[in-house]
Amino acid sequence: MLEPGRLAAGQAPTRARFIIMLLLFATVVLNYLDRANLSIAAPLLTKDLGVDSVKMGLVFSAFGWTYAICQIPGGWLVDRYAPRRFYALLILLWSIATFALGFAGGLTALFVLRLAVGGLEAPSFPINNRVVTTWFPEQERATAIGFYTSGQFVGLAFLTPVLAYLQANFGWHMVFAVTGGIGAVWAVVWFLVYRDPRHFKAANAAEIQLIRDGGGLVDLGEQTGVKPKSAFSLRDLATVLSSRKLWGIYFGQYALTSTLWFFLTWFPTYLVQYRGMSYVKAGFLASLPFLAAFCGVLCSGLISDFLVRRQCSLALARKTPIVCGLLLSTSIVGANFVDSPALVITFMTVAFFGNGLASITWSLVSAIAPKRLLGLTGGVFNFIGNLSGITVPIIIGILVSGTDFSPALTYISVMALLGAMSYIFIVGRVERLPDTGENLG
Repeated sequence: MLEPGRLAAGQAPTRARFIIMLLLFATVVLNYLDRANLSIAAPLLTKDLGVDSVKMGLVFSAFGWTYAICQIPGGWLVDRYAPRRFYALLILLWSIATFALGFAGGLTALFVLRLAVGGLEAPSFPINNRVVTTWFPEQERATAIGFYTSGQFVGLAFLTPVLAYLQANFGWHMVFAVTGGIGAVWAVVWFLVYRDPRHFKAANAAEIQLIRDGGGLVDLGEQTGVKPKSAFSLRDLATVLSSRKLWGIYFGQYALTSTLWFFLTWFPTYLVQYRGMSYVKAGFLASLPFLAAFCGVLCSGLISDFLVRRQCSLALARKTPIVCGLLLSTSIVGANFVDSPALVITFMTVAFFGNGLASITWSLVSAIAPKRLLGLTGGVFNFIGNLSGITVPIIIGILVSGTDFSPALTYISVMALLGAMSYIFIVGRVERLPDTGENLG
């Protein structure tokens, strides 16, 4: 580990990178509120618009269709355009689409607007990964990823009751109006504050050297938006599709996000329609698993970076919380065997804690992807991972019938188990892949 005081001619490094961590955290909070607001509005919305479970499953899946399809082109754009302007534009546009959802008068409008939100949010996590790889040394990276990833849970943990209250008192339309309006404001904040390391006034030379010597790609921003733009390359795509270890994390991410998409789509409906809870009670109880997942994410990053500092292998340090978290997520099936609301929420809370514990999977993308193809690798990773955003809502909509939700929870549990097996047996050593178009398996 570097001696900070000896860097850059005795200058002590600043901590500007933690400002960037907070920016990413707040952006992810907003990002996931705009993904989950439909699930909060769904119990009342379905009654107002007369939508059955199969059709609602299709509407829930709309986000996933464009979110997944746009991952690869979105990742390619992340490699070409600097995040300051690109991210601000995306946040503004998806917030406008979210706001418009509050005025949707039918199933078609809901479906189309959710398609728009999904497509516009697609590059967000590849951008997050690019930013954290630029701003953080390896020994801090999992903590940074864990912290901003926790935003997807903490926002829902504390704000789900607020949105449920807004719906109960002002109607489901207000849920979209509020989240969309907040997003438009945040787009301006991001544009005004964010800079790459060499252009961020709060970061001194010592901090930049600390990041660089720790494996952070501080000069990545100098290569984006300055050099002539290359066309999309099938050779580059083949590079990120021909590695066995990358396919291990691709499938593992699909399994991980299967649990996540249950909570982002069907969970409130499960509590209200299949467990007989009121809207307000369901809104409060639904926040508990998200709070547990938030704690899981924070633990994950801290544990992983602690293992790195203890000279454990990168594979052990990164994969241990991921595999343990996926195994914990299988406990969701236990809710099939209890009737008490307290026990149902307990199983859900343990399972989602595990999902949070496993959520530093982007640290493996950061460590394995070829340097020049961070965005494209992240795009493929998120594309395959978020195919679950399409499949899980539809599969659950088909599996559930009458008062029986148990087949759906069994499906989620099995997917979590398969994800753990993928990280154990397929990923192998964690090391950066060479930047070639040859078979890298």
